[in-house]
Amino acid sequence: MQKEQANWFASWFDTPYYHILYKDRDYAEAQHLIDNLTEYLNLPEKANVLDLACGKGRHSIYLNKLGFQVTGADLSQNSIKEAAQHQNENLKFVIHDMREPFEQKFDAIFNLFTSFGYFENHNDNLKTLSAIKNSLTEYGFAVMDFMNVDYVIPNLVENEVKIVDGITFNIKRYYKDNHIFKEIRFTDQDQDFFFTEKVAALTLKDFENLMEQAEIYLLDVFGDYKLNKFYSKNSPRLIMIFK
Repeated sequence: MQKEQANWFASWFDTPYYHILYKDRDYAEAQHLIDNLTEYLNLPEKANVLDLACGKGRHSIYLNKLGFQVTGADLSQNSIKEAAQHQNENLKFVIHDMREPFEQKFDAIFNLFTSFGYFENHNDNLKTLSAIKNSLTEYGFAVMDFMNVDYVIPNLVENEVKIVDGITFNIKRYYKDNHIFKEIRFTDQDQDFFFTEKVAALTLKDFENLMEQAEIYLLDVFGDYKLNKFYSKNSPRLIMIFK
């Protein structure tokens, strides 16, 4: 039980309810971000791209449609099983822990939509960044899209009720011990469920410190999916380009 609590992401992300709750995410906006990023990076035709923490592979599939050779990687077995239905000669999916580097080297690695900062041990964040760096080709670039905590924390919606597919999700958000928590309670088929998402409230300064330790070079920082300039108090996202 203790292990499951420490690695909440391993259990919550593997349930069907995670995908039900977040099924209304704006994927058109996500594709717009990917379009902007691939144009900015000027990736070569048929570049090898890694979608790290890919979930069910929606963004991997889109990257593949843009002409790239794509590997989607995620810790969730159920997500990879579903994503694998879309595999082709230039698109594959693998179960992988982001803390470990790949043997294959990639021209670009994407870690999108706050898929970082989940670990109980802060050193695992450094380990992940090092693994990303070590999985890049000599001229490769990495992109991390994280929430801008300096904007998110003052604007947290503390309580929210979402009804999706007939399931009422009661959501509570709060900031504590330098983490942002999201408690999710719901009932389905007369069974009560409770999950907690916990993400480290990492600022740009925190990332800069981690990257310095990992000997990573931070190339550019953007504040939204249109790749506008980053402002610590007003930008909704923290999008970092590094190598």
